[in-house]
Amino acid sequence: METIHILHTNDIHSHFEYWPQIHRFLRDQRQEFEGKGESVFVFDIGDHVDRSHSFTEGTGGKGNIYLLNEAQYDAVTIGNNEGITMSKQALSSLYEKARFDVILGNLRHQNGGLPTWATPSEIYTTAQNIKIGVIGATAYYKVFYEALGWEILPPRAQLQEEAKKIKEKCDIIICLSHLGLKEDRLLAEACPAIDLILGAHTHHILPDGEEVNHSLLAATGKFGDFIGHVTLQIDVKTKELVRNEAELYRSASLPTTTADYEALENVMTKGKDALKEKAFYNSIELKQNLFGQSELASYFGRALIDYTDADCALFNAGIFLGSLEKGWVTKEDMHRLLPHPINVCTIEITGKQLTSVYYESLNEELAEIEVTGLGFRGTLMGAILHERLYENHRGRLFIGNREVVADETYILATLDMFTFGFFFPVFKELPKKYYMPDLIRDIMMRYGKK
Repeated sequence: METIHILHTNDIHSHFEYWPQIHRFLRDQRQEFEGKGESVFVFDIGDHVDRSHSFTEGTGGKGNIYLLNEAQYDAVTIGNNEGITMSKQALSSLYEKARFDVILGNLRHQNGGLPTWATPSEIYTTAQNIKIGVIGATAYYKVFYEALGWEILPPRAQLQEEAKKIKEKCDIIICLSHLGLKEDRLLAEACPAIDLILGAHTHHILPDGEEVNHSLLAATGKFGDFIGHVTLQIDVKTKELVRNEAELYRSASLPTTTADYEALENVMTKGKDALKEKAFYNSIELKQNLFGQSELASYFGRALIDYTDADCALFNAGIFLGSLEKGWVTKEDMHRLLPHPINVCTIEITGKQLTSVYYESLNEELAEIEVTGLGFRGTLMGAILHERLYENHRGRLFIGNREVVADETYILATLDMFTFGFFFPVFKELPKKYYMPDLIRDIMMRYGKK
C-alpha cells in the first residue's frame, strides 16, 4: 500500500486571522509525512483572494500568491473572487510569481485560447509511481466573465471531458471544484471517474466527507476556520484505491508562535502601505446614515449617475461602512468605506416597473435585513436610497424634473448585488449592463477627482 495525504483549504477570502496556524500546520504536516516516505499534496480551491482586505487590495492580490508560495501549495484553482472582481489584465498577471500550478479548465480567452497561466489538468507522480490526475474548474458566472473579456465554459461538461482525456494516464483523479456543493454532487453522479472532489464556493463544511456515487466529497467551510485532510491508500500492484478518509482540523486550536504572527504582520504592512496614496480632496464632511438619506449617499448616487449616464439610481445605505472626513481622502479611506467587491449595473426599466420597485423599496423592514454573500461585506442592508428619483407632494413619482410615465423606458443605475432578484425580483429578468472591472469605490474615487 501507498498512503497519500491531501491537505486542502478553500474560501479563505483574505481572512488571515488563522493564516499563521494554517501555514505552520501545512509545512509541519508535509515534513512529517514525507519523513515517513508518504506523499503529500496541498491544494487551495479558490477565493483565497478577496479585495475587501487592504493587504489584498494594496498588492493587487499578489500578496496572497506570496503566502501560498511560502506555505508550499502544489496547485490551486480560482474562485469568483479571483475571476470576476479583478480586471482581465490583473488576473492574467496575478500568478506571474506562483510556484504552484493553477488548474482551471473552463476559462478561455474570447478567441478560445487557454490562458498561459492556467492548465486544464496536471498529473503528479508519487514516491511509489502512483499517477494522480488533477482537474479544476470555477463557478459559471457567464455574464460577468464576458463583460471582462473572458469566455467561461459550463464546468460540469468540461470537467467530464477532461477526466475522460486523462483517465488512461493516471491511477486516480482529483477535482478542484469551486462550484458549490450541489454541483459537486451532480458532478459525482455524472462522472464516476473522479475519485475525490475538493469543494468550495458555497462555504459548506463536510467534517467526515461525503460519499456520492464513486466519489468522496470534502470541503472546509470558509475563512480558514478549518483545514482539510484526506488520506488515500492505493494498492501499488493493482493501482486500486482501497481506502479514503476525510477529516477537518480546527485552525483556532492549532499551535503557533509569536514569531509567526510577527512575520505575517510584516508582510501585511507592505500591502497596506500601498493604499496611503491620496485619491481626491473632499471639501465637506460626508456623514453616513444607515437608516435614511445622507450627504454621503447623495454624493455616491451622483457618482453612479455620472459614471453610467443613467436617469436615476437605487442602492442601499448599508454599503457605507463609515463617513468621510473633510480633507484629503486616501485609497485606504475609500477601501475602508466601501470594501465590497461590487460593481455597478444599469437596468432598462419601464415607468410602471420603476414605480412598483420604488414603493417596494420604501419598506422599512428591508433596512434590518442581514446580508451575506453577493459581494456585500457589511452587515445590515440599511435603508434603500434613491438619487434623482422621488415622490412629489402630490404623490407622483419624478426623475429629476420629469414625471415618470408608465409606458416609457428609463435607465436605472444600481448595484450588481440587486440584479440576482433576491430583493427586487423584476430586476433579474430585465435587460441590463454590467460595468466592469471598476468597483463602486473606484467609481466614487473617479467622481471625487472630477
